[in-house]
Amino acid sequence: MEKGYVQVYTGDGKGKTTAALGLALRAVGRGLKVVIFQFLKSSFSGELESALRLTPKLEILRFNLMEKLLWEMSGEEREQLKEATALGFIKARMMAMEGSFDIIILDEIMGVLNQGFLSNADVCQLMDEKAPSVELILTGRNAPREIVERANLVTEMRAVKHYQEQGITARDGIER
Repeated sequence: MEKGYVQVYTGDGKGKTTAALGLALRAVGRGLKVVIFQFLKSSFSGELESALRLTPKLEILRFNLMEKLLWEMSGEEREQLKEATALGFIKARMMAMEGSFDIIILDEIMGVLNQGFLSNADVCQLMDEKAPSVELILTGRNAPREIVERANLVTEMRAVKHYQEQGITARDGIER
């Protein structure tokens, strides 16, 4: 791409990751290379299977291999996750600076910030240092003000109604 921008998908509503994945699918269809860094996610999901079919144009890299949710982890496990997240972020930063992918998606990066695994300054530095041609997509709830201000596009998903409130759990092919 000639010029890459920074996009943020945030808010308490469903659809942040889905929007980023839709953009990735569109980009691959146009011959662009996309890498998705998924932070804090561990369970199997349909996008992992789809990405395998679109390799090498689309890659998904994950950094939570414990198959546990954050609130189920011990202090030691959280520390291991923090270390894995930091290594994943370093890899994402290097790829963004070298411009080897057209689009880099940092899925749930806001959750990483909210957990204190990285600082807002780390992400702002990445936004500033990325290669000019790289489109950077950041997702997750509670995007910090400084990231929102630096981004070129910010979309806030707002929860209006969700069937989960009626006890319906995540469904294959829809939520996972």
